[in-house]
Formats: sequence, C-alpha cells, structure tokens
Amino acid sequence: MSATPTPTPVLPPLRLGRLVIESPVVLAPMAGITNRAFRRLCREYGAAGLAAGGASGATSLYVNEMVTSRALVERHEATMRLIAHGPEERPRSVQLYSVDPVTAGQAARMLAAEDRADHIDLNFGCPVPKVTRKGGGAALPWKLELFRAIVASVVAAAQPYAVPVTVKMRVGIDAEHVTYLEAGRIAEGEGAAAVALHARTAAQAYSGAADWSAIARLKEVVTTIPVLGNGDIFSAEDALAMVAQTGCDGVVVGRGCLGRPWLFADLAAAFAGSPERVRPDLGEVTSVLRRHAAYLVEFYDGDELRGCRDIRKHIAWYLKGFPAGSSLRHRLALVDSLQALDDLIGSMDLSAPWPGAAAEGQRGRAGSPRVVALPEGWLDSPELTPAQRAQVAQAEFEASGG
Repeated sequence: MSATPTPTPVLPPLRLGRLVIESPVVLAPMAGITNRAFRRLCREYGAAGLAAGGASGATSLYVNEMVTSRALVERHEATMRLIAHGPEERPRSVQLYSVDPVTAGQAARMLAAEDRADHIDLNFGCPVPKVTRKGGGAALPWKLELFRAIVASVVAAAQPYAVPVTVKMRVGIDAEHVTYLEAGRIAEGEGAAAVALHARTAAQAYSGAADWSAIARLKEVVTTIPVLGNGDIFSAEDALAMVAQTGCDGVVVGRGCLGRPWLFADLAAAFAGSPERVRPDLGEVTSVLRRHAAYLVEFYDGDELRGCRDIRKHIAWYLKGFPAGSSLRHRLALVDSLQALDDLIGSMDLSAPWPGAAAEGQRGRAGSPRVVALPEGWLDSPELTPAQRAQVAQAEFEASGG
C-alpha cells in the first residue's frame, strides 16, 4: 500500500520580524467580538486545522479588540482588561488606535517594555463616523506626514524589544481620495513588518464587493515586507482565491468568522494544502456556542449575566441556516444564564446536519455607501493646518475618556 502523499503548502509561513506564523492568517480585531473568549475559540480551531495539514507551531495571528493609545497609557481599567491575554495565547497581539505620534509611541513602549504584547498592529482602517470625524482610522492616511510620524514613533518604541509593528488600512477615504499605495510605501520605509489592506474605501464601509485588484497593486509597490489581503473572505476557498488573484502573502479575516470560529481550522488546513473542512451539525455548533458563553463568563471574572448578555449577539451568526424557529431564536437572544442557555439548546433538534449554502456566504454588517464624516477642511490638503493639528490633539485626549 502506498503512503498518503504529504500535502503541499499553498503559502510559506508568515514572518513578522522574529515571529513565524505557520498559517498565514490573521484574525481582524472587531469591537465587542475579538475579546479573549472568542480568540481562544479561534485559536483552538486553528491549531486543529494546522494539525490536519500535518504542521505544528504558532497557528494564526489573533488580534485583540482595538484599544486607544491614550486610554492604554492612562491604564484605564476597561482597556487593561481588553489587552489581557490568556496563558495559551502566544503570540499576543494588540491593535492600537491613535492620532498622536507621541502618545502612540508611549503606548507601544508600555506594551513592549512591560511584556504585554508580542506584536502591535496600527489601525488606519476604521470607517466608523465617530472615529473618522476626528481624523482617525481610515481618514488619517490622507495626512501623510501625520501617518508617517505615528508609524515611525511606534516602530521606534517597539524595536528595542523586537516587537514587530504592522499597519492595517483601507484603499482610501473615497474613490477620489485614495491613499493606500503611498501609505504602503511609507509604512514599508518606516520599518513596519507588514501591511494589511481592506480592499474597500471608508465611504464603502462594508458594502458592495471588496476590490481585490487593489491588493495586487499594493503587492507590486510594497516588495520587501508581507502584504496581507482583507475583504470578503467567508470561506477557505475565498482565501485561496484571494491569494491566487493577488499574490498576497496572507489574509486577514473579520466578518467571515462570526459565529464560525472553525473557519480558522478550514483556513489552516487549506493553506497547508489539505482538503479537510469542518462541517458541523447543529449539536456541534451549539456545543461551540455553549463553550463560547462559558469562556465569556470567565472573561468577565465569573459574572454569568454579563457573559450571557455578550453571547446574545453571536447567536444569530451561530444559527445561520439551521432550522430554529423565530420564537426559539428570540428566547436565545434574551438568555441570562448558562442554565437557561442549556435548557434552550436542549429543546432543539441537535441532529440537524450542516445546512450547506444556507450557512455560507456573507455574515455580519454590510450596510450601504455613505459620505465619510471628517474634520472640517480635512480634504483640502494632505497637510495638517494648525487648527486641524489642535483638533487631532484634542481627539486623542477625548479618546481616553478624559
């Protein structure tokens, strides 16, 4: 009998400074989602997928929720909770938001010097109005020198501790104000370990289709560090298609894993060259849902009500495509204890098989295109005016709750 051939990896491991990530996949930070509980689930599945492909080591990179640099420097209790990692989490990844180079550098130095992170990601991709109207997120790369100063400050602060810094961004503010190519060149030049592109503009938010051709163009411009693609990855096959079409060095996954942490098993297996895929029945899905709820209770220091309130928003994602009546879904969305969750799960037909196409495809928010909220006169010039500089400084202060 002939031996089973060893799968051929689709991509080599992702190298970010001293870090080697066996599966070139990054969990995108999502507010209210990628806390320690959800990251733990994704990591467990990623390890299983890597094993299915015959590999071992650090699976993917699982980034925590975005935290503001000012709040981190001031050690706000909620922010310190968000950056806390479990003992199983290596490498530990933190995403920073800032509009001020000095504060960003201080936050990065704190994370690195106090051994709170092994990797720092910088958020220049958030399209949320409360962020962009203050010049942050996806609005900031339009001000090229401010963008350069923040990246340089964080890289300089993290470098003595060998903590790699990556940059996540969008195509631009809108179709008339495209920033990603120049921002990519700057990030590369200032010592970023990789750049990730969500292939939409801020004006698109999460609507329409991501323009993967932009990822290919960025890859042509940024040649000495990895380029990661983000946008419309809802399956392992989507990820493989993005790599084939763009030549990117890895992928960043956000909405595609909502209610489906086993996507990381599929991705790890796919990039290792294995056809193995997870197709759970309802019993398996509700078991993951229940484990997620228990991890959330643990995350909230045993506060069962708080953990159950948090799991509510995940329920529709977990049950997508499965037979569950509106009454049951409504009761699940009001669950207030683990016992109540157990009782409701026990009333379901747990033998229901994976529903196939009904459970696949887009999940999470989509919305529609919009006019991006920006500071007054923001698009008049790539240079900061004195008034805008003062406004940005105030925004950094306000981001801390100060």
